[in-house]
Amino acid sequence: MNNHMLSTITRIAKEAGRIILDYYQSPDDGIEYKADNSPLTLADKGSDAYIRSELEKQFPIPVISEEKPIPYEERKDWDAFFLVDPLDGTKDFIGKNGEFTVNIALIRNKKPVLGVIYAPATGELYYATKGNGAFLEKDDKIYRLPCSKQKPGERTVTGSRKHSSKLDAEFQDLNDIKTILLRGSSLKFCAVAAGAATLYPRFQGSMEWDIAAGHIIATESGCGIIDVTTGKEPEYNKKSMLNNYFIVHAGCLDPSSLRYPENKTTNSAEYL
Repeated sequence: MNNHMLSTITRIAKEAGRIILDYYQSPDDGIEYKADNSPLTLADKGSDAYIRSELEKQFPIPVISEEKPIPYEERKDWDAFFLVDPLDGTKDFIGKNGEFTVNIALIRNKKPVLGVIYAPATGELYYATKGNGAFLEKDDKIYRLPCSKQKPGERTVTGSRKHSSKLDAEFQDLNDIKTILLRGSSLKFCAVAAGAATLYPRFQGSMEWDIAAGHIIATESGCGIIDVTTGKEPEYNKKSMLNNYFIVHAGCLDPSSLRYPENKTTNSAEYL
């Protein structure tokens, strides 16, 4: 991995964002619904086609995207691959709140080693590579993450604008959390990485492409991410690409101090 790879991938993410914004202004984005009842728009399709085409043109590395998953038998021995969510937060895109992103990650040996998250509506670009820290590019300036510091013992949760679960509410009660910062898509990872929140608990279904870029941006900013079933960091290229529930926590927070709902390891096949 080198600076050329990172700059190429950030360029691809930004151009995919431009494609998405072209559709964002359209009064009719041709919304369809997938088998799991999640929405699919022309923007998802356009971004996906562009990203996959460019990655395949630039790098001899296979690509898995939300819109083109690969059967396990074909990918099970892959040591490296790109993992793409071409439009994370489709419901936020449809709702026109601006909180949707392009997510691109490079996975090596089941761990993310590069991650890019681009928010087209705001122009914010988050990125990280293994061992080199995490950064935010905004208004032609570059900031090393975290941009702000949380105090030890402070507990601010970031969660979804579109959905929450009973487990989320129970987790907040168990840990006496009073402040909730609502964010869409992978911007919840970015909120913790930037220091705007101390916790992002996920007690709902998510897929590997939803979290890979955010995973490395969070850890390279000094935060942690824990699969609450295994007690370890999430791994990628599993037979099922559905994630277990997880917690992203700021570096100032001791995760062993957290209390969890009793059925915290019961995952749902429902993907939201």
